[in-house]
Amino acid sequence: MPSARKPTMSDVAHEVGVSLSAVDRVLNGRGGVSPEKAGRILNAARRLRLDRSLEQRPSRMLRIAVLIQPPANPFHAELHQGIRLAARLHDALNLQFLVHHVDPKDPSRTAEIVSAQGKRCDGMIVTGPDDARVATALREIASRIPVVTLSDDITDSDRAAYVGPDDRRAGRIAGDLMGRLLRPAGGHVVMIIGRDDIRGHRERETGFRTVLAEFFPETTVTGVLETGEIPERAGLLAIRAMTADQGIRGIYHCTTGASYVVDALYRLGLRERTTVIVHELTDTRRTLLRERAIDAVIDQNPTLEAQVAVETIARLLGRMEGEPGSTFTEIRIHMPENA
Repeated sequence: MPSARKPTMSDVAHEVGVSLSAVDRVLNGRGGVSPEKAGRILNAARRLRLDRSLEQRPSRMLRIAVLIQPPANPFHAELHQGIRLAARLHDALNLQFLVHHVDPKDPSRTAEIVSAQGKRCDGMIVTGPDDARVATALREIASRIPVVTLSDDITDSDRAAYVGPDDRRAGRIAGDLMGRLLRPAGGHVVMIIGRDDIRGHRERETGFRTVLAEFFPETTVTGVLETGEIPERAGLLAIRAMTADQGIRGIYHCTTGASYVVDALYRLGLRERTTVIVHELTDTRRTLLRERAIDAVIDQNPTLEAQVAVETIARLLGRMEGEPGSTFTEIRIHMPENA
């Protein structure tokens, strides 16, 4: 009697209802597939006993320190969720992810946590301010363990890889949207950022200003307002700016507190004449977008971003195949009709 046919990746793709390329990416550890879909692919591969190596587990657990802001910040809550999902997805790699919440307003304390965890852990994923003290602490541990910066890069940190958006490109996209939406009259625009020491916010500002100057000279940036990552302050800054400058026609919002900005515009009776572009498609911002209370959201998919960071640190530690390197994650534009 002929032996039963061995299962193939095509069998897995058929069972899960995904493309063959998605199965190939997951089983060969190349990333780029959502945690939920990748989990279904791995489960199907195990059921079909496609590859016994999927059941193998390294005997030694490696500890990975993850430094992110507390989940009160919705974006960082999604990053945290992405880390947890990816950890479950790659449970067979025997990696333990230890999350430490850091305050972006206290880089000295962040540097202390970097130093302490660098002595105890086998790798580190960090998102934090672009501060010299944090960079120095990272350089001191980067010779011993691999470091991946997530979402915001840190200058001169000697990190092994960066995973996150090309923030200058994101700023250019926002500038292009703003310029087109304000045509032909243009007007004044203000940016609202969290902190100037967050490198991504500076990169977005550069890209935003550059596109407006190149293609939409009738639209000019008249102010960059810093909230200190305090959501309520965003609304107060918006009221102050709109009251002082009647020529403001656009707000480019890059931090927490978008709902406070919208509330401020409605209270002033200025929402209809003001174009609002924000970052990150949280549940609240999706609702605002569907209600046309904001005009566009530029999203970097933090859940997928965190997964790619996990896979990158796993490759740097030799627990996954593939070349470990920096990755610019995809940026998507959402408007009311595709929210």
